[in-house]
Amino acid sequence: MQNSVVETLIGAAVIAVAVFFLVFAYSSTGSGPVSGYDILAKFNRADGVNVGTDVRLSGIKIGTVEKMALDPKTYNAVLTLALENSVKLPQDSSVRITSEGLLGSQYLSIEPGSEPAMIKPGGEIENTQGSIDLIGLLGKAVFSAGGAK
Repeated sequence: MQNSVVETLIGAAVIAVAVFFLVFAYSSTGSGPVSGYDILAKFNRADGVNVGTDVRLSGIKIGTVEKMALDPKTYNAVLTLALENSVKLPQDSSVRITSEGLLGSQYLSIEPGSEPAMIKPGGEIENTQGSIDLIGLLGKAVFSAGGAK
C-alpha cells in the first residue's frame, strides 16, 4: 500500500512538471492569440493558410489569421487578420502568402507602404498576392521541357 502512494506522488509530480513546461513553451513562443485590431485581406488562393497562421512584418510576428471565409460573389478567400495595436499599417501596404523555405509552413508577409494615412480597424489591405502552387509549377516545367523538339 505504501509503495503505491509513493508511486502516485511521483506520477503527480511528473505531470505537474510536464504541464509547467507546456505552459512555459506556449507563452514564450508567442503561439497564443494576438489582442489588437482586425483588418481584412482578400486572396485568389489561400492554400496552406489556416486560422492561427502567423502574420509577419520584416520577419517579426505581428498578428495571426483570425477568421477565414469564402466570398460567394467573387469566390476569393477573405481572411481576417488580428494585428497588434502597436503596429499601424499605411493604406498602400501589401500582403502576400509565402512559405518558410521549400517545404516550410505558410505565413502572411506584410510589406508596409509609404502613404501617411493608416488602415483603420476593420479596414482592408487592397494589394494582395495569393499562394503559389509549387507542384503545379513543377509539373508545367517538367512537361513543357520534355515535349520541346
